[in-house]
Amino acid sequence: MFAAAFLIAAVAAAPVATAVDIAEPEGVPVLSAESWKDLRLGAFETFRTQVYGARPVERPADLRFETSGDVPILGGRAVRRDVKLSSAGVRAPFSFTAHAFVPKGGAAKCPAFVYIYLGGRVIREKFDPSAEDPSTTSMPVAEIIRRGYAVIAFNNWDVALDDKDKCFSSGVFAAWGPDAATRRPNDWGAISAWAWGASRVMDWIETQGDIDAGRVAVIGHSRGGKTALWAGVTDSRFALACVNDSGCTGAKLNHVKLPRSESIKVITKNFPHWFCPKYSSYVDREMSMPFDQHQLVALMAPRAVAIASATEDHWAGQYGEFLSGRLASPAWEAEGKKGLVAPDGYPPPGKALQGGWVSYHLRAGKHDLTAEDWGFYLDFADARGKGK
Repeated sequence: MFAAAFLIAAVAAAPVATAVDIAEPEGVPVLSAESWKDLRLGAFETFRTQVYGARPVERPADLRFETSGDVPILGGRAVRRDVKLSSAGVRAPFSFTAHAFVPKGGAAKCPAFVYIYLGGRVIREKFDPSAEDPSTTSMPVAEIIRRGYAVIAFNNWDVALDDKDKCFSSGVFAAWGPDAATRRPNDWGAISAWAWGASRVMDWIETQGDIDAGRVAVIGHSRGGKTALWAGVTDSRFALACVNDSGCTGAKLNHVKLPRSESIKVITKNFPHWFCPKYSSYVDREMSMPFDQHQLVALMAPRAVAIASATEDHWAGQYGEFLSGRLASPAWEAEGKKGLVAPDGYPPPGKALQGGWVSYHLRAGKHDLTAEDWGFYLDFADARGKGK
């Protein structure tokens, strides 16, 4: 498996002088430009069967779209367009709704972001898609529109409930299974299900004449950041994955001792429904497990990926998120591209490293998705040809 495929070696950490936890990674499975192309399929299978779970369905044959008429917003600078996505399922019918906000008067086709909106944020931020300005603290629609991008948002709770006791009787699991009693070690969990939802939104985008399906990014925060990364890996139609404060089992490297960050033991105890049951077998094995999250980041190559951290978000293991981007970079080098360009090591807050196809920025503040983060993601999408 992975252990036979990768040499295990320690990698020196870049010199840093910040307030975050700093440690050198230990025993990281080495990724090289020479070996990566031959090993990426095995890497994908490892994450699919050991972490996020294998799906029983991809695009349903009977997937249907019910799209509303356009409603002008933002003084006519954009329109809102709602779509209900539905299928008969196998066990029960399934549907969820996405809300698109699309600029008007610009290019014939605009690039876009698919935003995996966490259900708790929908409630807390009082997201009202029918508002004249539907912007929220985590989704600055007016600014996204001003920059020439559409944004399509959906609530992850509408795809599957984020509740370890109710998840597997809800949404996609009620429609296609399995239920909690019949789950096998490699069956999909909620993160894979939410990422599946992002791909179904992408299916709809491909039917829209004013959105460029070749220039679409997927973005999420926290558990949504984990989901955005897995969505980008499992669906090559996403040109960019924006992985915000994703932490453990997102972009954060496991082979590094960051005492204040979340562990596999804690995350699988508190959120077992996010992953396939097999993942719990790696509890207390971070330093010896034969794979790590930099290889997941590498699976985005040769497309773009943007990773972000916050200075006060020690639970997400900021330096471990940076390390994954750096250690994944040989996958882009194998494609003749630059990965993470960080000549001075770990960056100070407010500076985005965007010289290659892997972006990293550190924002001052707490665990959150803010307008500042969006600004960096929009800049990176611009720098990479608006998602090309």
